[in-house]
Amino acid sequence: MRLHLILLLALCSTGSTAAALSYSLRGNWSICNGNGSLELPGAVPGCVHSALFQQGLIQDSYYRFNDLNYRWISLDNWTYSKEFKFPFEISKWQKVNLILEGVDTISKILFNEVTIGETDNMFNRYSFDITNVVRDVNSIELRFQSAVLYAAQQSKAHTRYPVPPDCPPLVQKGECHVNFVRKEQCSFSWDWGPSFPTQGIWKDVRIEAYNICHLNYFTFSPIYDKSAQEWNLEIEATFDVVSSKPVGGQVIVAIPKLQTQQMYNIELQPGKRIVELFLNISKNITVETWWPHGHGNQTGYNMTILFELDGGLNIEKSAKVYFRTVELIEEPIKGSPGLSFYFKINGFPIFLKGSNWIPADSFQDRVTSELLRLLLQSVVDANMNTLRVWGGGIYEQDEFYELCDELGIMVWQDFMFACALYPTDQGFLDSVRAEVAYQIKRLKSHPSIIIWSGNNENEEALMMNWYHINFTDRPIYIKDYVTLYVKNIRELVLAGDKSRPFITSSPTNGAETVAEGWVSQNPNSNYFGDVHFYDYISDCWNWKVFPKARFASEYGYQSWPSFSTLEKVSSTEDWSFSSKFSLHRQHHEGGNKQMLYQAGLHFKLPKSTDPLRTFKDTIYLTQVMQAQCVKTETEFYRRSRSEIVDQQGHTMGALYWQLSDIWQAPSWASLEYGGKWKMLHYFAQNFFAPLLPVGFENEHTFYIYGVSDLHSDYSMTLTVRVHTWNSLEPVCSCVTEHFVMKGGEAVRLYEEPVSELLRRCGNCTRESCVVSFYLSADHELLSPTNYHFLSSLKEAVGLCKAQITAIISQQGDIFVFDLETSAVAPFVWLDVGSIPGRFSDNGFLMTEKTRTILFYPWEPTSQSELEQSFHVTSLTDIY
Repeated sequence: MRLHLILLLALCSTGSTAAALSYSLRGNWSICNGNGSLELPGAVPGCVHSALFQQGLIQDSYYRFNDLNYRWISLDNWTYSKEFKFPFEISKWQKVNLILEGVDTISKILFNEVTIGETDNMFNRYSFDITNVVRDVNSIELRFQSAVLYAAQQSKAHTRYPVPPDCPPLVQKGECHVNFVRKEQCSFSWDWGPSFPTQGIWKDVRIEAYNICHLNYFTFSPIYDKSAQEWNLEIEATFDVVSSKPVGGQVIVAIPKLQTQQMYNIELQPGKRIVELFLNISKNITVETWWPHGHGNQTGYNMTILFELDGGLNIEKSAKVYFRTVELIEEPIKGSPGLSFYFKINGFPIFLKGSNWIPADSFQDRVTSELLRLLLQSVVDANMNTLRVWGGGIYEQDEFYELCDELGIMVWQDFMFACALYPTDQGFLDSVRAEVAYQIKRLKSHPSIIIWSGNNENEEALMMNWYHINFTDRPIYIKDYVTLYVKNIRELVLAGDKSRPFITSSPTNGAETVAEGWVSQNPNSNYFGDVHFYDYISDCWNWKVFPKARFASEYGYQSWPSFSTLEKVSSTEDWSFSSKFSLHRQHHEGGNKQMLYQAGLHFKLPKSTDPLRTFKDTIYLTQVMQAQCVKTETEFYRRSRSEIVDQQGHTMGALYWQLSDIWQAPSWASLEYGGKWKMLHYFAQNFFAPLLPVGFENEHTFYIYGVSDLHSDYSMTLTVRVHTWNSLEPVCSCVTEHFVMKGGEAVRLYEEPVSELLRRCGNCTRESCVVSFYLSADHELLSPTNYHFLSSLKEAVGLCKAQITAIISQQGDIFVFDLETSAVAPFVWLDVGSIPGRFSDNGFLMTEKTRTILFYPWEPTSQSELEQSFHVTSLTDIY
């Protein structure tokens, strides 16, 4: 047996034993099903599905229809068990605890055949006193109950009134009553994910033994005192004092780089005790603040805290401390009813640009450090600064938030409630209160988290009557809503974390929702708070269909993942857009038809005689459609930041749905399962650029706005070019006079009636020409080159099949693709199959004969492998 023995605390005086020991129970456990007919080894952390797969008893759960084939796993009641011997003498310890960082989900725990407790919440941390039952040789069992069966029992027992929804839509092929169990809500299925309600020990489990006293938890919050213009640090430490006498001593807190050290005297009485410390940073010391990506550095400071206690007991902790302020600004706007809704970081208004985060896998033991870093690095590589951790998933692991701190990614943190009403019986509320208190304590030290939100879409679900509740019954549900999110969750947030704002829901009207009694008549108002917006029928190229809201926290369009991603979980008979597999994998009602409808508004649909070619072309076209739709919508939000039109505007956030996939299937994601960039993610790299020209038409006039996220003003010019589809040489080009682009604003730079533009450019028509434009200074490009289509591309005149070749070379760890085209090519897509990595740009409009693109591999690869896997597609290949 491999020993997982950690010396937690320093040794006491000479000859004494260690003050605390931690013994991890990670590693191999035994797992058996309910009737004992199946027994197998399994890893902890882990789950039953992963154990079965690792033993070769099931296939990959994502292969073809296995989400249905393996439903039996979640319906069984599994038991995890382990026998172990302590590597130290147990009798020398005053207190011994069993610590479970994460149990999924419903279990009874037996230690040496004695029931020591139960778990009912995946998101809580559990500690059980085993001092009186522990021996030198021990056994531990976690007897799980199926979360699916438990949820059904809880729903059935709630007899006073129904708590909808009962079940997800049939197209999701999911399980019912997920709102009755405190478990990852999307594990019962969602409109982009499968139903895999896992069972297992999904986080660390260990034994902690200690004498005198033990530091259970340590957290802190930096607070800026505006009146004194200085920083302070509020520190909280939680102790379990097992000594029969008070324990006294000193605490020394030091932040060397801030030339700060402070000493405190403390005395801990027996029992559970909280120590609160207040550390002042001298105003004479320059404190560098933490900034979001694109706005400054993510400076942090190493802090140590040393408890020197009676009996020679020394407890030392270290942490990284970041200093930043966050304010949610809701104030009147001139020329518009309602209130603003935007964030100031360190006193500077920030436009939040990014996406929504869902769990990276149905099976959390597959979410490695490498995968987390890959996904989060892709966020900043696409010029994003924000992720909304959506309320139907999980509170992410510590490493996720540490990476967000490091990379400058702001986090909008939902509590884990989504698209449902919830019960408010005392047992449920007690579990939620423990969950929320624990998560606040665990997460509040992270500067990346800028707001807490009570739930996802539940205010809207209630007030827009998604579940067809009788009007006379609505007060019952409103009372439950206020009880859960206001009287419990909000109360705990206000008590536990005063360093960031809280809103009850998303979407919500913010301060207006509060004024209306915590539920608003129209939670999706354009004049308050944030909105969620989806419209798959209106033409996404028409910016007038989008809401000119204060903040867009959800919006998007579906596409299919690449063939190389689907190929791993399908067979040849599945490779058709109308196959049983393609229909099964689509969990959004009518989703496949909606994609083709939206694509068909502006593109010719594939009609190859080769079925596989048609399938691949259709996949490509759905990605083109998605990228162009989200581009149009996002650019609309970005150019609306500084203006009020028809009393609407001052948009200060755009978070599209969604960042990544939980499995290989059609979805709204811009990153495929495993991290491969879809065309949308490459587009995001451009439409989230810190400096961007945005083109659009209104009443037959072509406009270009300049959008800046920068903190400073810059002098620059705008270049506007027009190409015909059949020529690689521009038919006309103009450069504006130098102008000053103000930082943090969106302003009109250019306007010209389309008829005059076409006349000025010779023989141009809407169908035969395309406009491109960029910002520059001293012949140096400051922005991406953007473009505007003057007509649907299915009506384009002169567009001919482009022959595109590539010469691949290697420069260090980077590969260079020198491209050459015979004709103008829209939506040029470079693909290297399953080779992990990303290009510097992709999905682009190629209007020049040559272009150089870089490829950044994520794993070692060779030039020959790239050459064998490389394939290039443009829109002209499917016409």
